Amino acid sequence: MEYFKKAPPQPTAVSQEIRDTVSQIISDVEREGLVAVRRYSEKFDGSAPASFRLSDSDISGLLGEVEENVARAIDFSISQVKHFAELQRRTLTDFEEETLPGVTIGQKQIPVNAVGAYIPGGRYPILASAVMTVGVPKVAGVRRIVACAPIQRRTGKVNPLQLYGMVKSGADEIYAIGGAQAMAAMAFGLDGSPPLDAVDMIVGAGNAYVAEAKRQLFGVVGIDLLAGPTEILILADETADPEFVAADLLAQAEHGTNSQSVLITTSRSLAEEVTGQIERQLASLPTADAAGQSWRDYGEIILVEDDEEMVKVSDQVASEHLEVMTRDPEWYLQRLTNYGSLFLGHNATVAYGDKGIGTNHVLPTSRAARYTGGLWVGKFIKTVTWQRVSDQANKTVAPPFVLMADTEGMIGHADSMRLRLTGQLSESRERAKEVSLK
Repeated sequence: MEYFKKAPPQPTAVSQEIRDTVSQIISDVEREGLVAVRRYSEKFDGSAPASFRLSDSDISGLLGEVEENVARAIDFSISQVKHFAELQRRTLTDFEEETLPGVTIGQKQIPVNAVGAYIPGGRYPILASAVMTVGVPKVAGVRRIVACAPIQRRTGKVNPLQLYGMVKSGADEIYAIGGAQAMAAMAFGLDGSPPLDAVDMIVGAGNAYVAEAKRQLFGVVGIDLLAGPTEILILADETADPEFVAADLLAQAEHGTNSQSVLITTSRSLAEEVTGQIERQLASLPTADAAGQSWRDYGEIILVEDDEEMVKVSDQVASEHLEVMTRDPEWYLQRLTNYGSLFLGHNATVAYGDKGIGTNHVLPTSRAARYTGGLWVGKFIKTVTWQRVSDQANKTVAPPFVLMADTEGMIGHADSMRLRLTGQLSESRERAKEVSLK
């Protein structure tokens, strides 16, 4: 492995300042509720409306600002994402099986009752964010979906285009709250008229403060995952188009100045051509201020010997987005193991996934793809188990389990089973107590 371009070392830990700030916000919202949310909304968003919950008339007025052609594009994204979620939902099934005579065991799929979806503001109003975090739990069968989005400083309102996505994706309640205070508000609930009742799970991307709020609130509520700055890794051989490769690297680099864009290739000539293409494309790219700095500070090009080494290094990187531009992408599909979402072939750009081709764009970063996938319909469904045992089955299962419990000294466990087998408690409870105390 050889670095054709290597990124300089970068700090990876969340700063103590961010941790402390988020901790204070969460603590204040938990203690003070609406008062704290109003204070932080004034501070960070420059506005605190009389009611944070958008009324029907608020929503209607903002939706009137959405151009018809953009609305149709968002509708297309919603239809694709929801259709894929429906296909995924079909793979999650209830079942029951008689594993022994009289012993029936099963599983049941139960949707989470209430989900809070965070729709980030930031550098760009990502229109598909609501589709991914509202539309998918709606397909899962979640009964109540709360959506939160920050107020834009420029207009003093929630972005109308993002609002369109929230409404059309199925949000039941929409609040003009941003940042860590939004996460805390959804986790703890807020008094008000009407009140914001606490949710069971919060999902969605955001800046470092939002991600840290999710980390600190995990346990109070469930979360989807802890996502950091976006990442793209492209695997390419000499058959790849250097213009495509450069464009795809820069497309993710424009998300922010700390986005990671990496190319792994078996072709030195491709590495050279991509380097030249990046400089040419940056010269006319309107978002070059972010994309250029991101590429300089976080961009890498790695030369490897062959396809096998490409797979090995790719799995070590474990990128959020993984593109394969090679002569045989299917070969990689069968061998790659660590990625958030995989894009196969020269036409499958990550940008399609970002905007709503069907798969979700809330994905694991910072090598978390080694142990988890991204947001999908199953994240909003609890797979729970149940069992039923007949009188006759007691005679089969009780003896070995009573013996196990007696051996462990867990006489209460043993007796709960022994009663069902013999109708009697242990005759040696005092002796067993002495043994367990030793």
